[in-house]
Amino acid sequence: MSSADSLRLILLSSLWGLSFIFMRVAAPEFGAVPLVMVRMGIGALLLMPLLISLRYLRLIWQHKGPLLFLGVVNHVLPFSLLALATTQLEAGFTSLINATTPIFTALLGALFFATAIQRQQYLGLALALLGVYVLSANRLDFTLGGDGWFILAALGATFCYGIASNYSKTRLSHLPTRVLAAGSSAMSALVLLIPGILLWPSDPITPLAWGNALALAGLSTTLAFLLYFGLLASAGATATSTVTFLVPVSALMWGYLLLGETLNLQIIAGMVITLIGTAIATKLLRIKRHESPPPVYPPHE
Repeated sequence: MSSADSLRLILLSSLWGLSFIFMRVAAPEFGAVPLVMVRMGIGALLLMPLLISLRYLRLIWQHKGPLLFLGVVNHVLPFSLLALATTQLEAGFTSLINATTPIFTALLGALFFATAIQRQQYLGLALALLGVYVLSANRLDFTLGGDGWFILAALGATFCYGIASNYSKTRLSHLPTRVLAAGSSAMSALVLLIPGILLWPSDPITPLAWGNALALAGLSTTLAFLLYFGLLASAGATATSTVTFLVPVSALMWGYLLLGETLNLQIIAGMVITLIGTAIATKLLRIKRHESPPPVYPPHE
């Protein structure tokens, strides 16, 4: 990876880590759905210049159904679930649960998209889920308003990402990346328009919350999309996938510095176990199998 790509990777992980901070500040005032409407509406408008060619607009029209589905499972549902989670859970904590996305991508790919999965990937899945349990063991309260429901919301977001990743890979991989990014963003903005307006909060929204919502849309959505697809084209999928491991570290750091969130042994242990499991499941960390050498027989005369 070149030094320019390394810089892009660090910047991308910082922007996506900051997205959890922005949601943590803005979501309690906006509510989950109105915040995501603002995020995707502004994001879609900023990405529209990528589609000035009639060819790209024609591709979006021809694939409007699949792009609509992708927008729902890759933006509308997961962004709303994560925004809901951050109304109760810390930004860094939520980002660690979100780091299990590759686990659900591999598992759903094996179950529904005929993607081969190796034995060590099942080990990675088990380790990552163990890491989530270590993180949340003392917070699995499923009474009304308990943390357990918000943890499930964050896991639901990773499940949606798993569906979106497999769907786009198997059904939409022939489309240019700008069509996928801008097209799915525009579709998700349209889907969110009516529910976002209906659920708009009655109380005035503070300038601080507005600032975080605008930063979420402009920096952690539009700019991050451009960085992500540029990095994907330049450095490749494997190198780009390492952002999965940097985002929770970034979110934990920003949460500690900007919001005063707690870093304790339980969070660090859960993070390490979750990220190791994810690395094994995505085959970035391979377990070498030591095989016995074949027996040596005396030569036949």
